[in-house]
Amino acid sequence: MKLANIAIVTDSNSGITQVQAKELGLHILPMPFMINEETFFEDIDLSQEQFYERLAAGDQVVTSQPSPEAVMNLWNNLLDDYDEIVHIPMSSSLSGSCQSAIMLSHDYEGKVQVVDNQRISVTQRQAALDAIQLVKEGKSAVEIKEFLEKDKANSSVYIMLDTLYYLKKGGRITPAAAALGTLLKLKPVLQIQGGKLDAFAKARTTAQGKTIMTTAIKNDMINRFGGADKDNIWLQVAYAHNVEAAHAFKEELLQVFPGFDVHMAPLSLSVACHIGPGALAVACCKKN
Repeated sequence: MKLANIAIVTDSNSGITQVQAKELGLHILPMPFMINEETFFEDIDLSQEQFYERLAAGDQVVTSQPSPEAVMNLWNNLLDDYDEIVHIPMSSSLSGSCQSAIMLSHDYEGKVQVVDNQRISVTQRQAALDAIQLVKEGKSAVEIKEFLEKDKANSSVYIMLDTLYYLKKGGRITPAAAALGTLLKLKPVLQIQGGKLDAFAKARTTAQGKTIMTTAIKNDMINRFGGADKDNIWLQVAYAHNVEAAHAFKEELLQVFPGFDVHMAPLSLSVACHIGPGALAVACCKKN
């Protein structure tokens, strides 16, 4: 069987670096950031370390979406070597970049299929890996898009924040709520279901927050995804500038989910920008 000649594209919100993309056979569109009104590109001229240094220094860090030129240049270059493209941007609920890509794709006569599957960070990465597998199975770009969009509800993310400062700074909670939360040393747990970032629970300690997230993800596996089984679920840990804490959390998860292959990666900077350093996340996707 002749395999379809399809390029799989996602953006750096997936947490996949340019180096990893080459190893995986993927193509990564770097996300732009404005820092004190100067433009930087994730993993090109802005590393994770530099990002957190600028955040800690109090610099004005703002997320942006890729320019139409950047998107089309990548697509045009790829279409010199590939027949079709499947483009998997970050969730349309969290950024306008998905809608922009869909509009741009209309000029490509069906050669570019943009997937709106409500994924971000490690779940977006898994969608890209699923797409590579579907290419190997001989699926067309349209079939891959349809499969990934049908599969979009089969993922879950819970994030525990270490600070309320960045939610307050971004206007997502009131200064009074932030002050009260800081005073009470609350660790908010947020969830991403269907692309939206929502409040889920409030923990008094880090240990309690991790227990809340572990229980929630296990309930999702059992009640939504057909069972907490390593052959059924991809399990992931994401973190924001706190890799030691993430390693410890991974070991705790393996006590609850023995035998699981737990993928660990930094949280995408577009998410970290709004929640700050020290955040810990657990995510899962149903295996296909």
